[in-house]
Amino acid sequence: MASSQGISLQQAAERRMSLPDALAAGTTAFRGAYVHVPFCRHKCHYCDFYSFVDSDGRQRAFVERAKQELEAWSSCVSAPLETLFVGGGTPTMLAPDELRDLLGAIRQAFPWKAKAEWTVEANPETVTPEIAAALVESGVTRVSMGAQTFQPRLLQALERTHDPASVGRAVGHLRSAGIGQLNLDLIYAIPGGTLAEWQDDLRRTLDLAPNHVSCYGLMYESNTPLGQRHAKGLVQGAPEELEVAMHEAACAALGTAGFEHYEISNWSRRGQRCRHNELYWRNDDWLAVGPSASGHASGLRWRNVPRLGDWLADGPWSPVQDVERLSEDGRIGEAFMMGLRLLDGMPEGRVRDLLASGAKATVRQLAIARHVEAGLLEWVEGTLRLSARGRMLASEVAVDLL
Repeated sequence: MASSQGISLQQAAERRMSLPDALAAGTTAFRGAYVHVPFCRHKCHYCDFYSFVDSDGRQRAFVERAKQELEAWSSCVSAPLETLFVGGGTPTMLAPDELRDLLGAIRQAFPWKAKAEWTVEANPETVTPEIAAALVESGVTRVSMGAQTFQPRLLQALERTHDPASVGRAVGHLRSAGIGQLNLDLIYAIPGGTLAEWQDDLRRTLDLAPNHVSCYGLMYESNTPLGQRHAKGLVQGAPEELEVAMHEAACAALGTAGFEHYEISNWSRRGQRCRHNELYWRNDDWLAVGPSASGHASGLRWRNVPRLGDWLADGPWSPVQDVERLSEDGRIGEAFMMGLRLLDGMPEGRVRDLLASGAKATVRQLAIARHVEAGLLEWVEGTLRLSARGRMLASEVAVDLL
């Protein structure tokens, strides 16, 4: 990568400077880009992503500032990128012209592989024919839409503002416009939800014929209103046995429908995995644009400042808030934690290489042997992977390997 000022990303991050265009030359080969759009129609009480309802009309200012940051990053990317993920928030909250402008700037800023995957997140109520057309005209190949549930009372429990019928309408708009790949996100183990309702959610999802389905158990993050209410005992989570039954129901329904279960929470039609998320799970490098966006470069992780006002006021690089350079042991532990989420597992050679170094190599060897004996990990055709039961206890395995 180009370097014009001799200041490394690590030095810049440690000084809390704006990220310079002087990333250490030649040390990072970015494969993807993440762009964060923080605007939402409503802030759901379970969501811990940086997002908010914008009452100050700053969407145009956001796009112009993002274009500056993209231009700054352009000098640091020489090899064509393979994936783009525009997340949030709700990127489809942007007006069609603003969405086109942002996506056009992303297209111009970097070289792209011929069959690069371009994903944009959306909420059903924001997908209009105009938005769908803007996505397709801008080169978007994949839309990831938050359906979450088709049960009105459970949507209310999540504080989601869309009605179930809007999911089908949005799918119709996207398909008519020419979106080739469609992911539907679902949430299970919602307080008060039943197994029968979850099975209905799965049936209605499959009726819409998506290419990819993500199923996440509801998390009670400590920095969210729902998480705080849960900690005080004001909200009761789903019983563990029900959550397990719901995950198993997803495995059964999606497997019967011909979906490949390739990551703990993700299923796809053959050949249609989310390549950008695989980049995360395999610890590849990606750049980050926008407030709160996180990036990774050669073992260094950073997070842009999660405040739109501060981000708008600085530039062209984003001010950095959180920085972490993992130790050798940290990198090894994270490689196990992320790699084992993939149902393909980790090749024996990769496992052997990871266990050949690091202060905790012996501890990890014993942990793997213990979890294999307990039936949470298994060796299959030269790969180490989580067993079906181990997928439900992945966090327990990860803690021992971190």
